[in-house]
Amino acid sequence: MANRVLIVEDDANIAQLLRLYLEKDGFQVETAADGAEGLLAFRREAPDLVLLDIMLPVVDGWTVCREIRAAHKTPIIMLTAKGETTDKVSGLEGGADDYIVKPFDMKEVLARIHAVLRRTGGGESAGGRRLEFDKLIVDMEAYTLTVNGCVVDTPPKELELLFHLASSANRVFTRNQLLDEVWGFDYFGDSRTVDVHIKRLREKLEGVSERWTLKTVWGVGYKFEEKL
Repeated sequence: MANRVLIVEDDANIAQLLRLYLEKDGFQVETAADGAEGLLAFRREAPDLVLLDIMLPVVDGWTVCREIRAAHKTPIIMLTAKGETTDKVSGLEGGADDYIVKPFDMKEVLARIHAVLRRTGGGESAGGRRLEFDKLIVDMEAYTLTVNGCVVDTPPKELELLFHLASSANRVFTRNQLLDEVWGFDYFGDSRTVDVHIKRLREKLEGVSERWTLKTVWGVGYKFEEKL
């Protein structure tokens, strides 16, 4: 089944352009011209991804994003003419998965949509979103981390980082690769954010099992090492 995309955009020309390109790429598309209509369409259509403008009439994009994120993990890509760092921070802290500044190239939009869907598991079966190791379960359908039989409270980005590493056990990832493939946007800070997330994961996982570990590869990056 084709992935469903909801476009919430008050500029009819932009909305139509996005629809044409997305449908040509095989997506099913619904559109909404303001924030309130967008929320109704989201609840009605249950899309796999939302392209969301910020400067919307009736209800703005920030509010729409918060309303969706309060109860759903559906990926959201913000579309806006605003390109300042503070706007990016607001969108991403509000729960957006990516951020595209207008005017944009449609090839970039399509590439980012596919990247976000890959990262968040759009269109994949539940089995492909659950990893099991000795005393460890990473379940991206339920967004839960189970360690030694107990569910451990884990922020979404930590869970996504662990899932990404464990999905390719024994492969070494550089910090920049992890920023690109897990965070998935033009990162405007530094790579130490990866180190911070790894440190927090280690606090949850240290000493749990002798069959796997989160390992630092000095001078390169990190890997989830499975000991065969």
